[in-house]
Amino acid sequence: MKPLAELRDPQRIRGVLFDIDDTLTTDGRLTAEAYGAMERLKRAGKLLVPITGRPAGWCDHIARMWPVDAVVGENGAFYFRFSEGKLHKTYREADELRVRNRERLAAIGTRILERVPGCALASDQAYRETDLAIDYCEDVPPLPLETAERIAALMSAEGLTAKISSIHVNGWFGSYDKLAMARQLFTEAFGISLDVLQREFAFAGDSPNDAPMFAHFENSVGVANVNRFAGRLMAEPKYVARGTAGAGFAELAAILLAQAPERR
Repeated sequence: MKPLAELRDPQRIRGVLFDIDDTLTTDGRLTAEAYGAMERLKRAGKLLVPITGRPAGWCDHIARMWPVDAVVGENGAFYFRFSEGKLHKTYREADELRVRNRERLAAIGTRILERVPGCALASDQAYRETDLAIDYCEDVPPLPLETAERIAALMSAEGLTAKISSIHVNGWFGSYDKLAMARQLFTEAFGISLDVLQREFAFAGDSPNDAPMFAHFENSVGVANVNRFAGRLMAEPKYVARGTAGAGFAELAAILLAQAPERR
């Protein structure tokens, strides 16, 4: 990973895709510094899209209230976009399948909690539509990464796709991920191919579930706390910020804004 200061041709970057937990937020809070960085990027005309594991309930609010163009949630299960005064929702799976899968996920969650002491259902599980989130260090006393890996293995044994974030282990039925839905969003909503034009966008993240995005984007950036997962990433970011979490996101924004005057 190269220092973020060595990012090449930042003036060509048209937009930023970014994780939320421990990339935009710091210790579970959205700081004024990080939110202000989003505002400034938006005023400069950048396209902004959070790509998160957080639930549909959160993403409804984010799409409506934040200075963003859309949001991808639950690790690629859907995208929400607020435009023309209305929230538009696009899901990977049909409504009926999501309902059936929620029942199956609830049963799997019960079995995992019985087998892994100290973990818990994520506090935002009630607002999820497509996946199971097991908390290993957000609202429970922090468990080691080895425990998160054990939870992921149990999910995989149940037939789920499992990914570890900085706070949760998420599992879902299907083979999609953050990158697959980001591709679909950009094609359908913006008329942009993220395969053809990926060099014109940056991605910022911090954990193993961001690996597909790190691999795809030439301008992929890890905030400094990505080093927590050294040796556990399927793909590393190309650059790393000096700052952790929201400060690292603001560092990326400052580099991009130095090349792009704000629009009034």
